[in-house]
Amino acid sequence: MRLSAFSIVDPPDPHTPSPSRLPEVVELARACEQGGLSALWVAEHHFQSGGGCPSPPVLLAACGAVTRTLRLGSMVSVLPYHRPIDVAEEYATLDRLLGGRLNFGVGSGYLATELEAFAVDPARKRGLFDDGLAFVLSAFAGGEVQPAGDRAPSVRLNVLPVQQPHPPVWIAVQRREAIAHVARKGYSVALVPYATVADRRELAEEISEYRAQLPRGRSGEVAVAMHVYAGDRVEEARAAFARYVRSRHDTGSTFLQAKSDRHPSSTSPESIERSGLALLGDVGTVLAGLRELESLGIDELLGIFDFGGLPPGEVHRSVTTIGRAWADHIRTAA
Repeated sequence: MRLSAFSIVDPPDPHTPSPSRLPEVVELARACEQGGLSALWVAEHHFQSGGGCPSPPVLLAACGAVTRTLRLGSMVSVLPYHRPIDVAEEYATLDRLLGGRLNFGVGSGYLATELEAFAVDPARKRGLFDDGLAFVLSAFAGGEVQPAGDRAPSVRLNVLPVQQPHPPVWIAVQRREAIAHVARKGYSVALVPYATVADRRELAEEISEYRAQLPRGRSGEVAVAMHVYAGDRVEEARAAFARYVRSRHDTGSTFLQAKSDRHPSSTSPESIERSGLALLGDVGTVLAGLRELESLGIDELLGIFDFGGLPPGEVHRSVTTIGRAWADHIRTAA
């Protein structure tokens, strides 16, 4: 199992935007590379303080300028919010600048405030997503595309991604019934269990369902996002995690609310940690938790390290300490 980082770019105060978080993510990229992590992924959010990066390609380009080997990914590019030609050109250019280090995560959006602001009808977002992804992947591969519709002239991108026919693709899924749909198309899947499932048993069931639905001969990957802190300031990390969870409720996370409706006691910070869907502890405790997660068949653990206003220095220590410990585990296992 690869260990990576995933930043929501959430502010210390969930009600106040914090532009300083953007350069902090660039420094997090440095720490990830120093700690031997596989990748850094960033979320796309708009018009609300719960996530402070409206343009992942710009932030990832800055991260690419201070790293050399770290892979960099969107988790996710929200396709229904954008013209597909813009997504194709921006991410193709980004992969070229990164020398082929782009991980391309995509999704359809879920926050009501964002969907309304972009005038995306929730009933149409799946179709917009499917059409957008097909367009972008065709453009990445150098195919002819029609940005303005069937009656417009066809064009080809003048900058193609290094990775051909396209960078690796993950689709973020928060509804269990969508997992089989993603698997049958042969794409890799990204899961966010703290907001969607009750415990690791249910997470393991989702992973098994995904594997069972992959086309014969395809070997898609499962990425799982989870809050991680490894160090000796565990209570401080728990307080930051509590702030983060409150912020998700405040910003209207529909999936977290749906989980709360199904299991009323399952969405408190304490219950999420107790159910094994957050790893907060000393290095030995977190390392043991990572081994248990690896046994579930996870290919890449996306550690949410920078959450709830946890000081950047402490975030970096957590990343580098557990990153090096996990790298030692991998070498020993090999």
